[in-house]
Amino acid sequence: MEDTKTHEYIYQPKPGFLLYNNLIANIEQGKIKIPQFQRKFVWDISATASLIDSILKGYPIGSFIIWKTNERLRYVRNIGDMELPETPSGEMVQYVLDGQQRMTSLFVALKGAVLKNESGATVDYSKIYVDLSAKSDEQIVITDTTDRKSDALISVVQLINSNHKIYAKYPNYGDEIDKYRDSLRTYQFSTIEVEEAPIDIATEIFTRINVGGQALTVFEIMVAKTYDEEQKFDLAERYDQLIERLSGVNYETVSSSTVLQSVAVCIEKDCTKKKILKLDKDTFIKVWDKVISSFESAVDYFRTFYRIPVSQLLPYDSLLVPFTYYFYNHKDKPLGDQQILLQDYFWRCVITQRFSSASESKLTQDISKIDDILLNKKPEYDEGVDISVDNLKSKGYFSVGSAYIKGLLCILAYQQPKSFSDNSLVTINNSWLKMATSKNYHHFFPKAYMRKSLPEIPDWLVNHIANITIVDDFLNKRSIRDRAPSKYIAEFQKSNPNLNTTLNTHLISDPNTVGVFNNDYNLFMKKRLERFNEELKNRIVLREFDKV
Repeated sequence: MEDTKTHEYIYQPKPGFLLYNNLIANIEQGKIKIPQFQRKFVWDISATASLIDSILKGYPIGSFIIWKTNERLRYVRNIGDMELPETPSGEMVQYVLDGQQRMTSLFVALKGAVLKNESGATVDYSKIYVDLSAKSDEQIVITDTTDRKSDALISVVQLINSNHKIYAKYPNYGDEIDKYRDSLRTYQFSTIEVEEAPIDIATEIFTRINVGGQALTVFEIMVAKTYDEEQKFDLAERYDQLIERLSGVNYETVSSSTVLQSVAVCIEKDCTKKKILKLDKDTFIKVWDKVISSFESAVDYFRTFYRIPVSQLLPYDSLLVPFTYYFYNHKDKPLGDQQILLQDYFWRCVITQRFSSASESKLTQDISKIDDILLNKKPEYDEGVDISVDNLKSKGYFSVGSAYIKGLLCILAYQQPKSFSDNSLVTINNSWLKMATSKNYHHFFPKAYMRKSLPEIPDWLVNHIANITIVDDFLNKRSIRDRAPSKYIAEFQKSNPNLNTTLNTHLISDPNTVGVFNNDYNLFMKKRLERFNEELKNRIVLREFDKV
């Protein structure tokens, strides 16, 4: 009995060849296309001349790997000023997976195209010449005609299109013209066809062929797959438009993969790579606007209710995915139990660092939790959270790359911290939050002071989230430098009569009772960790297996 399972994923390549006329005609008629995920044509005119030189000498130039499919992807439509037509209706498209640079070089040279290179300079590919007087062991195809006999030079375009009249112009080189023209016209361009493979297989082939380059991202593949000229849908453009809008609210660092995952969970309740690549193109386009509206509602909710002012503070971009799904299925802001349960879900993901690995599968699992919340049901969790002071202390080493630390920074940002000097609202900026030395972060007990005055405190406890405050510029740092908190806080009291209120926005209680004025770092850390603990208790629906 034949095993049919193996035929689901084995695609036998078919070797073949194309002659010059077939190759050019297939490109001109729109049958052969360059998929958008291929890099731009970058070969210079010298490289193109060397390629044609190899053909005239009968050297192999490598195979073109062609993917034949009924899929209509985003592709490169124009080569220079030549607009190429759509693939004829009812015919399979032949996408070039390997050999794009060689194929484009051949086409532009044999058509004599005029292109602009990446620097904007015009390159005239009609000025590639065959030196009819050159010996076979010399360079036959050239671009530099200096010191060459003009009566022995013929352009490649003239050569391939020549007829009997050409002999009168080159009376001494009739045999060479015949030989080189026939070499071009009869050269068998080797092809390998992969027919009817799904897009994930085709792009995997492309990636493996291009082992020296970067693997294609899911986004690059989906840009190609979902492109639809008739519906004027271009995923790359739509994503850029979204990021432009998000930049207006400081959420421009959200990744394209997060956006794709959001679309996938709204359509299929699954955002694994395999599922994304199998999304139906028309369905994708149809739901795009609603999903993006829901995505922006999720961003707005994070900014307003959770008071996360910038995307750089998000513990995980991935958290936008289940919240997008929520708003896709619930047009209004969450209220009552739904609000409480969503917040509980958010902080459980942060404290357990849920999306630090296998985020795709975990997001897919979590959609059922959002479905429960939409039904006002309390989701079940397999893992408890530990928000105890001891755990906060042990996991609190300050690293801006840690989702756990970002979560605690979100709690600080929620307080809308004020400036020590004048009680003005701190501005939090995405560009300032990329590294631990950024303008927005300040050690309340300065590291230089701690090294000098309290060297017995280990570095990891000095560089701890409990010692971090969010400030808006270098003003406080210039005033503070390596000074003891007791000194610089006393000075700020003179300029800021509301300093106790200001400190409270940093989760620092009365400085007289938390070790500020007697420079008691251990007491300060203990009291501040207790404040973090209280804030987390207010955000989590505690269960029996949680530690508080």
